[in-house]
Order: sequence, then C-alpha cells, then structure tokens
Amino acid sequence: MSVSAVNSGKIQLKTPVNVSSAMERVLIISQDAEITDSMQREISHSGYDCVIVPMDDVQTVINRQPPHLILVDSSRQLDTSVWESILDLKKQKKLPVMALIAAENIAGLDDYPEIDDFIIYPYDETELFQRVKRLLLKNGESNSDEIIRCDGLTIDLVTCEVTVDGKKADLTYKEYELLKLMSGHRGRVFTREALLDKIWGYDYYGGDRTVDVHMRRLRSKIEDASHTYIETVRNIGYRFIKGDQP
Repeated sequence: MSVSAVNSGKIQLKTPVNVSSAMERVLIISQDAEITDSMQREISHSGYDCVIVPMDDVQTVINRQPPHLILVDSSRQLDTSVWESILDLKKQKKLPVMALIAAENIAGLDDYPEIDDFIIYPYDETELFQRVKRLLLKNGESNSDEIIRCDGLTIDLVTCEVTVDGKKADLTYKEYELLKLMSGHRGRVFTREALLDKIWGYDYYGGDRTVDVHMRRLRSKIEDASHTYIETVRNIGYRFIKGDQP
C-alpha cells in the first residue's frame, strides 16, 4: 500500500500497484505524514511492503492484511491509551513493535519494556533499514514453528487464522482442523476413514461423505484458478501438495 497526499491533516490510503504478496509488511502508525512519508519511501525501496495508517484505522488494516512489524511514530507525545492499544495488538498478533522517538523521550521507554526496539528522530537511513531488517528476521525465526506457509497460503497455529495472499479465509473448526492436519503432513495420503478418526473421533457414526462435504467446502474457501493445495487421490482419499516452506 502507499500513502497519498495529506488533506486537512488526515492521512489518506490508496491501493498499491503490483505489490507482491510475498513481501514482508511494515505498518507505520502515525498522525504526522511530514515525519513518516520519507520513512515509508525508504522502507519500501528496501524491498518491503510499507503502509502508514492513523491509529483509528490500525485494527481494520491489520485484520485485512496482517503486517510483520509495527513501527510507531512517537517522536511527539503519544497518549498512554494509544500505546496500550498498540501493545495489546502486539500481544494478540505476536508482532514486534519498534518506536520512533525524540532523544528527550528516551527515558520514557522504561515504562514500556514490551517495545522490541527504537530509533531516534531524526534518524539515519542505514540504521533504520538495519533495525527493521533485524526485527523482521528475529521475529521470522521465532515464529517459524508456529506458521505454515505454502504458495500464498498462511496458517497461523497460534491465532488459528488462515489467509490466502493476505486475505482471511473464514473456516469452520472442522475445516481448520482438516487443513492443519494435512498441511502438517505434506504429500501424505489420508484415507477418508483416517480423517474421520483423527478429526471427528472414533465414536463418530457419520460416513465417508462427511469428509467429502467438508473437504469440498474447505477447498472452495482457500483454492481458486491460481491456487491448488489439496489433491483428491482416487478411490483412497486426499493429500496436501508436497512443497517447500518459503
């Protein structure tokens, strides 16, 4: 996403052109585009998808397209309630948070030990890039066992959220459990009987058609002409495509 001109002090968002879904996303929270416009351009030029949003729009943007890092412009005084909201998002989404602060406000960081890193305004471009890169790498390593990825599909095992190219897929509990089981055993063929036992339990009296119905609904929510994740193995069952983790 990119940021248009500031009108009457309110930051306006517009849809990006040709932004890769594979890019790591940096979300800048700011009410002052004069400070963060150049920061957004520099982070974008470094190869990341970067967007600036005012605090009021943060939850909507995160739900629509979850970022990998939150960068908060607190170079001016930031209300305590705003910081609390940001740190709540950090906890819920398991996101690293970086703060842009004025030199005279460094002592105030003691009140927010949850902040992962900070940079002083005015900042050095090289330092900004290195700090952003470091946090993204560190967070990616810590979450590597908690996220399953395959060709645009992302399964967050902590939040139980599933997205395809950044768009959330609204799955039922059984659909999610089927997807989690199969994606965790790529290439393995599961018979319908095995899926019934593992997802519905041994005492479930439904037939094989239960699996077929749920699998059809699941695939309709995560697959399209450009994405195929689950294959039908004739007369046997289903398997998740075998591919490498990106």
